[in-house]
Amino acid sequence: MHRYRSHTCGELKIDDVDSTVRISGWVHRKRDHGNLLFVDLRDHYGITQCVIETSEAHFAALEGARPESVLTITGRVVRRTEDTINPALPTGEVEIRIDDLEIQSIAAELPLQVFGDQVYPEETRLRYRFLDLRREKMHQNIMLRSAVINSIRRRMVDQGFFEFQTPILTASSPEGARDFLVPSRLHPGTFYALPQAPQQFKQLAMIGGFDRYFQIAPCFRDEDARADRSSEFYQLDIEMSFVEQEDVFQAVEPVLAGIFSEFSDRKVDDLFPRIAYADALLKYGTDKPDLRNPIVISDITEAFAGSGFSIFAKAIEKGAVVRAIPAPGANGWPRSFFDKMNDWARSEGAAGLGYIKFADGEGSGPIAKNLDADRQKMIRELAGVGDGDAVFFACDKAAGAANLAGLARTKLGDDLEILEADVFRFCWITDFPMFEFDETEKKLDFSHNPFSMPQGGLGALNTKDPLEIVSFQYDIVCNGIELSSGAIRNHLPEIMYRAFEIAGYSQAQVESDFSGMLNALQYGAPPHGGIAPGIDRIVMLLADEPNIREVIMFPMNQRAEDLMMGAPAEVTPRHLRELHLRLIPPEKKPGESGEKT
Repeated sequence: MHRYRSHTCGELKIDDVDSTVRISGWVHRKRDHGNLLFVDLRDHYGITQCVIETSEAHFAALEGARPESVLTITGRVVRRTEDTINPALPTGEVEIRIDDLEIQSIAAELPLQVFGDQVYPEETRLRYRFLDLRREKMHQNIMLRSAVINSIRRRMVDQGFFEFQTPILTASSPEGARDFLVPSRLHPGTFYALPQAPQQFKQLAMIGGFDRYFQIAPCFRDEDARADRSSEFYQLDIEMSFVEQEDVFQAVEPVLAGIFSEFSDRKVDDLFPRIAYADALLKYGTDKPDLRNPIVISDITEAFAGSGFSIFAKAIEKGAVVRAIPAPGANGWPRSFFDKMNDWARSEGAAGLGYIKFADGEGSGPIAKNLDADRQKMIRELAGVGDGDAVFFACDKAAGAANLAGLARTKLGDDLEILEADVFRFCWITDFPMFEFDETEKKLDFSHNPFSMPQGGLGALNTKDPLEIVSFQYDIVCNGIELSSGAIRNHLPEIMYRAFEIAGYSQAQVESDFSGMLNALQYGAPPHGGIAPGIDRIVMLLADEPNIREVIMFPMNQRAEDLMMGAPAEVTPRHLRELHLRLIPPEKKPGESGEKT
């Protein structure tokens, strides 16, 4: 018999009764029933109940083994009595009568319990992540992640894609988020950067003639963590040659629909509607719409222009717009519901959130009193509301009105409990603006991916207002969560020069900052495009977890710290000398460390 096990803790069944077996695992929990001691032994595969009598030789050793100690148990498989069968366990019909016991390691007193559903602070869980991973839910999440990645790989290969690896040590890019930098010992004063994404490398693979690439790619961005974002993350990186936008969609849709169908009991809508960016902002107030929410925002500026409701009428004269957010069935809700919506809007920085309630063909409320019947009818028709419904209004410049309306749409969907349940709804957001005006820097900048192909090509760059140029850029969204951005790439040097010129880059800057890409484009580049759905966010949705750290084996905290390994950490003077580096401590603020203000 094998030294540690003949079976795992999850495979013993009725057919094994009267067999002598050996299992190894962790002490999950113990129960003392007087003259009998029951121990649940757990490994990666499951749990097996073991039992020993007080009179037997190994009783004292087993009784003294703390939870999470590691044991090897040898004994005879017996059938449980009818009243002790545990239908929740695959091994619940049998147990092991312990004949021999070997203690592999004794656990110290636990900082968090593995057995049970106790809630612990995130700091404790991350500091003792190896214990947290033993807990059932976390273990399931990580195994789900592994299964999802394996399925993705299979699906991509079946579609004719090839998996290649791209460099981890690369050059810093001036675009995108902040890089993590790695000093070079061999080249003093220079730095590598960890890749924010394999963007340029996967394009270079297409230029290198490989046609269909994918990779489960690690990416690194030195930015603040959020519930759905981590400094280190993985994505399904995809690139394809000789394709248009729709070809990328057709390649990605069956992979995502298949993954969500395979690993969830929820309905998966295999329709992926295409929604232009401008329409998304108008109808949903966001470029990440949750299509489970039936509320559709509408523009009703016309109904208030020149009206008796002077607050909106005067704002419209100064360039404001009015967006209507329907509240289906809300007419019957108490006044407090509407007051709370107004208070909520103020908490979001808005002046308020006006409303009209409709019943018997007429509107009621403070705003309705200032509108004639024709204007009220126009509002009903444009907003798609009727008797029994209410409608809220966001009045501001276009961007501000869209933002408030989108937030109100989400809140109403939750408060009115009208979101479609147990379904995943996807959509593509297309036609993103190529450029945007940076209010901080007071200049034009790229709004999305600078390597994207503008719709209309060089002609559009040379003749159109830059803020009116849209690009072949797209996002894939699921239930209001952005899974990925992608684009059809610019494969022509002259377009790259011109696009970057509009964004304020000189030709010399482009040649310096993007020399690798620019050089490659000059030697025959195919039309190509791609996308990179986030693995962590996919698993987060499938596991129905609100925080991305629940589906990552060893995540950092929100301050980008690894509490378990103690990173980031100071290094020794020897390391600094080898790298030719000198530390400059951050400036202390007035009042710190006794400094006088």
